[in-house]
Amino acid sequence: MSKGTAVVTGAANGIGQAYAQRLAADGFDIAVADVVDAAATRALVEAAGRRFFSAIVDVTSPASTLQFATDVSANMAPVVALVNNAGIYPWKSFEDTDYETWRKVMGVNLDGAFLMCKAFVPGMVARRHGRVVNVASTTFWLNAPEMTAYIASKGGVIGLTRALASEIGASGVTANAIAPGLTNTKSMRGVNEEIYEYLPKQQAIPRVIEPQDLVGVVSFLCSSDSAFVTGQTIVADGGQVRV
Repeated sequence: MSKGTAVVTGAANGIGQAYAQRLAADGFDIAVADVVDAAATRALVEAAGRRFFSAIVDVTSPASTLQFATDVSANMAPVVALVNNAGIYPWKSFEDTDYETWRKVMGVNLDGAFLMCKAFVPGMVARRHGRVVNVASTTFWLNAPEMTAYIASKGGVIGLTRALASEIGASGVTANAIAPGLTNTKSMRGVNEEIYEYLPKQQAIPRVIEPQDLVGVVSFLCSSDSAFVTGQTIVADGGQVRV
């Protein structure tokens, strides 16, 4: 029996795909919003015996996110979990960050989480049950140059999570964030390969973080076991950041 539908943004590949696969194993049907086809994720979810739906969605667009919510409602069981994973991370100095870049990063990383919450949280509140998991980043606490827009956006995600938790908690809906460290994905390694040589040495668990190291936290935050946990940001980085 399905636990309901979990929506995961940016889950066509990478960390988001790992989240979707784990939540399917946990018993959730999966709906994916991404800017590329999610056929590979569909195969993983259906192999776990769960239903799957996906659409090409612009998370920076109110119309696109609301249409996605309508389509998910028409095709899937009620949404009980939302994982706002979609994000971009250009490596640019403050000097080289123009306003267009700033707005694009804010649009995907912060506006996207806000708009997906606007699309799905009202239904959770009406049903008096739901889990929101936003994806932040350990860079918020680190000396990480050339990431001004990214770190600002992830600080906003933490703020959104805390504020949202205060407004929906009485309705049985929680809002939390996971803050991963630098994780071994194809897209990230293509941006800055050399950082994988030294950053793991700063962790208490001195190895490269894999997507599978993160999925247990998201699984917990989407489960009934986390019903009394809200407004929190859980760091998953092998023990580099301490909060």
